[in-house]
Amino acid sequence: MINFIQNIINEDKKTDKYEDRVHTRFPPEPNGYLHIGHAKSICLNFGIAIANGGLCNLRFDDTNPSKEDTEYVDSIKKDVKWLGFDWDDRLFYASDYFEKMYDYAVQLIKKGKAYVCELTPQEIREHRGTLTQPGRESPFRNRSIEENLELFEQMRVGTFPDGSRVLRAKIDMASPNINMRDPVLYRIIKAAHHRTGDKWCIYPMYDFAHPISDSIEGITHSICTLEFEDHRPLYDWLLNCLEIFHPQQIEFARLNITNTLMSKRLLRQLVEEGHVQGWNDPRMPTISGLRRRGYTPEAIRDFCERIGVAKSNSVVDISLLEHCIREDLNAKAPRVMAVLRPIKVIIDNYPEDKVEWLEAENNSQLPEMGTRQLPFSREIYIEDEDFMEEPTKKYFRLSPGNEVRLKHAYIIKCERVIKDESTGKILEIHCTYDPNTRSGDDTSGKKVKGTIHWLSVQHAMPAEVRLYDYLLLDDQDEEKEGENEERDEADSFIANLNPKSLVKLTNSVVEPSLADGEKGSGYQFLRQGYFCVDIQDTSGEKIVFNRVVSLRDTWAKIEKANKS
Repeated sequence: MINFIQNIINEDKKTDKYEDRVHTRFPPEPNGYLHIGHAKSICLNFGIAIANGGLCNLRFDDTNPSKEDTEYVDSIKKDVKWLGFDWDDRLFYASDYFEKMYDYAVQLIKKGKAYVCELTPQEIREHRGTLTQPGRESPFRNRSIEENLELFEQMRVGTFPDGSRVLRAKIDMASPNINMRDPVLYRIIKAAHHRTGDKWCIYPMYDFAHPISDSIEGITHSICTLEFEDHRPLYDWLLNCLEIFHPQQIEFARLNITNTLMSKRLLRQLVEEGHVQGWNDPRMPTISGLRRRGYTPEAIRDFCERIGVAKSNSVVDISLLEHCIREDLNAKAPRVMAVLRPIKVIIDNYPEDKVEWLEAENNSQLPEMGTRQLPFSREIYIEDEDFMEEPTKKYFRLSPGNEVRLKHAYIIKCERVIKDESTGKILEIHCTYDPNTRSGDDTSGKKVKGTIHWLSVQHAMPAEVRLYDYLLLDDQDEEKEGENEERDEADSFIANLNPKSLVKLTNSVVEPSLADGEKGSGYQFLRQGYFCVDIQDTSGEKIVFNRVVSLRDTWAKIEKANKS
């Protein structure tokens, strides 16, 4: 794993900066489910540790009880494990260090480096200044150390209401870096914490908890996404003021993917407003959503490896992610037949009571996967799109008077069509078959251009098939600043949701071999795409298949064009 982060680590090893140690951490907030962007961070942090014989911690940044829940903690642990990584005995929480953090905050006050401020959040923003104008000092900035210590203790014991006091670092209101203009370190939140209950009513800000947690755990390389680059001076300032072990913060570019939301806040909005059916909806870019849709951990790790680690933000085409899952499933998914939109075909010259069992390979690219038996009978289903009454010039599937081969079976010829007289809808297609054209021992010498899939009506198993498409109609910039921009952003992305992101086909049929398909198992439906058995809605009474990805591979075409 050679990238700029590994180069930094290699240099640190040469200078013995951390005594040849490499210790990273993955620090998610338990306020939602992880998404594909977090998968990149998981793979990077755990991957860097593994590659260097080091360690990686899983640490929950649980510093905001109003948005956190044990449901999210459990889902995050499950996602990390599913991706193939293990934190062993190194599971930590920022809340493990609340008492120590409080002591460090008191140290800052005693050093004259922090003070209790009574400005409202809006007043703090107004005093902060702009990128071109310096900030203004709070009227509470020059309180005595003794007064600040007393007020901070009163904050801790719950004397003051929510939002009425904060503890701020005392740095430089004229700093060109706005993050250094007396940032807030603690705020009052009178809400029960999922681990500490009502023990605390003041909670540290992430910028305070992050460096202290890293230091306590002996982290050597604190790998963050690029938006924390401007926060690094505060990270360093706090550790230097407290004179404690000092890890190195390194920033890398976050993951952005076309047609995909990568904001946990917006994903939460989708869930809470009912635009999707929960965090694990297969349209969601959450790890649990991708898992339910049928993505594999191998495909996601491959994707994260391919996109690499960069210092500047960019956008990855979603077709690369789709290419990775196609490659993975192509190598291991059995090939089966399913008819998504069935239309009945009756083979008039085939015996009514006869059933043949035809041999079909499970994966032509992997002979070791063996074969299975398919039942063939007089009445079969084919896809409605595989028949056309008035075929276009290059249409080689079934049409009146035309012949087509049934995959693994016979050549049939369309003789007549029966329609509903009132609606014109096709009810049945009547055909004849040539018994000398059975696949594997064809003696007819006939050549046909079209081959279609089919299922025996008598043996086909009913199924619901869900066809998923992109959640967003097109790409948009989802990262903006300011309250008005956030409201505009929320309205904009809701308007940009794809109304056809989910199409349910309730009359589909699949071959009987899928009756015993395990939840989550993946298949290639011939000519249709890759599908998996839904892990949530499949039951003994109903089997549900999710389309993982279509057969079309846009990324492979792009790669081929680039190489030519």
